[in-house]
Amino acid sequence: MLEQALKHYFGHSHFRTGQKEVIQSVLNHQDTLAIMPTGNGKSLCYQLPGYLLEGLVVIVSPLLSLMEDQVYSLQKNGERRAIAFNSLLSFAERKFVLSHLQQYKFLFISPEMLVQKTILQALANSRIALLVVDEAHCVSQWGIDFRPEYLQLAAVKQQLKAPTTLALTATATEQVARDIQQNLLGKTHQVFRYGMDRKNIGLIVDKSGEEKDTLLMHYLQQLSGAGIIYCATRNKVEELYQKLRGKYSVGYYHGGLASDQRKVLQQQFSRNELQLLIATNAFGMGINKQDIRFVIHYDLPDSLENYSQEIGRAGRDGKQSYAILLYRPGDETIHYFFQKELSAEREQLEMTPQSLMLSPLQEKWQAKINEYGANKWFTILKQNEWEKKQQLKTMLEYIHCTTCRRCFLLAHFDEEKQPLDQCCDIDGIEIRLDQKEFKPQRKNSWQERLLKIFKETN
Repeated sequence: MLEQALKHYFGHSHFRTGQKEVIQSVLNHQDTLAIMPTGNGKSLCYQLPGYLLEGLVVIVSPLLSLMEDQVYSLQKNGERRAIAFNSLLSFAERKFVLSHLQQYKFLFISPEMLVQKTILQALANSRIALLVVDEAHCVSQWGIDFRPEYLQLAAVKQQLKAPTTLALTATATEQVARDIQQNLLGKTHQVFRYGMDRKNIGLIVDKSGEEKDTLLMHYLQQLSGAGIIYCATRNKVEELYQKLRGKYSVGYYHGGLASDQRKVLQQQFSRNELQLLIATNAFGMGINKQDIRFVIHYDLPDSLENYSQEIGRAGRDGKQSYAILLYRPGDETIHYFFQKELSAEREQLEMTPQSLMLSPLQEKWQAKINEYGANKWFTILKQNEWEKKQQLKTMLEYIHCTTCRRCFLLAHFDEEKQPLDQCCDIDGIEIRLDQKEFKPQRKNSWQERLLKIFKETN
């Protein structure tokens, strides 16, 4: 019985919604797409089958922070056969892991690392119980422009002797779901979709004329508990950090930090040593903290997909939480700039001979041109550019909508509209402080710890 296995390996008596059905599909060796809300325990859908199937579970993960978080979670539960195979490992460590794959049960790896010939060959010579693509919407979201390696996962799967594949995501429109199925799953597969509606998250869009920093301080004074503040750029993240560091227990997180710094900050936030974390979306998928009470978007997200992912970090414990977006006319300009830069990269590649210097992104695109042909690949890129413009347009429609925001969000993801009383700013939601004030867990300095040891031994 699956319930017995759940109790034995994880100490839980009951499955959450959808978990058992997805796990059963995987154990029946069916390729599976599971669209489940954040905080619903997607990780269990591959962890439990991993214990029940013989062989290695390979989890393709988009971010170092997400890998580290998952490994940390497994190790905290006593699992020592989990490893994040990434740039944090030395060359010697990576060589050791590849030559001792049979010693591991869960291996987390990025698509860029997975497609490397040496690594792929080592995995192909091992017994793969399950191939997992976590945050599978990245196949559609990042697979064309920023990380084309996601589009190679179908070929990778074949080289690994076509193991059972599980694709996991919290947000997927019908189009994104089709992209995942076409690029990752076999002809016969199962799709499980569970509602993304998180009724405990109040939705607020502040379009008032006040200066953003003033508004931010206003909301922080009203809110309690731990929270994340999202910004569009690294510079803005660091700027806000400098403004808040004297007033709050705060850290900042972006892709420019050293890997050990990111790991420490993530752990500090998880252990309530920090109340606030100011971050770019690089942190969006990399945290599994149950009691985040609020998410504030200082800058405008570029799509409802990213927005939904990021606000989904709040209230995983089911308690009242808030998603607050600060908007000023013109906030979308930065995304128009990013879109223009991406188009310029594509246009330059169309006109530039291969002999000239290419950017790292253009080099990746050139490899796809060699695979698909120039006409087909440039058509794909232009279609992707158009879709990004539409996504931003829809994000702005959400900002300016005059009906229930929750209904707007659910309709975008093709879910049934379920209006609630006071669920967003449109229908008069108010912030309620029904949770305890945040009290940071203070860690003693090394001097204090040394003095404590001295006193205990004398």
